[in-house]
Amino acid sequence: MQNIMLDLETMSTRSNAAIVAIGAVKFDAVSGITSTFYENIDLSSCLAKGLHVDGNTVIWWMKQSDAARFQLTQGAKPLRDVLKRFLTWLGKDNLQIWGNGAAFDNVILRNAYGAFNVHEPWPYISDRCFRTIKSSYPVLDLKFEGIKHNACDDAKHQALYLLQLVKTHNLTKLL
Repeated sequence: MQNIMLDLETMSTRSNAAIVAIGAVKFDAVSGITSTFYENIDLSSCLAKGLHVDGNTVIWWMKQSDAARFQLTQGAKPLRDVLKRFLTWLGKDNLQIWGNGAAFDNVILRNAYGAFNVHEPWPYISDRCFRTIKSSYPVLDLKFEGIKHNACDDAKHQALYLLQLVKTHNLTKLL
């Protein structure tokens, strides 16, 4: 089973949100994090496909750290190109795609693919909700490393948190 922890940075909280960064990590219980993916996306390419921007989310971004905001301005590429590279990195074999919320990362990314008529970037039965698992157990004290709201750093932290939950509560069947 190939586990992927996905994290998006977006300009809306709607299911058709404009995505400004995709971060993801491949991980397993034995090796930990084995591969990373991170790319910024040109916001205008999202707007050209009709993806949503919300004023409240933009204001929220304005209140985040300088480092988090700066990261989003580096090397942004067209949405179509980033989505193609992500699918290549992802692969298709026996996936579990973990997102932080049953109705957020996975749904938004799936809808972005739909804007390009790719309606099943991974099998629907591969979707997993990290937030649900996390809230089902006592909070772990796991130090965040990196920049909060950098999609790759967030994905790494979430994967490491899930791995610690698996270890602490003997949840090996999850992975």
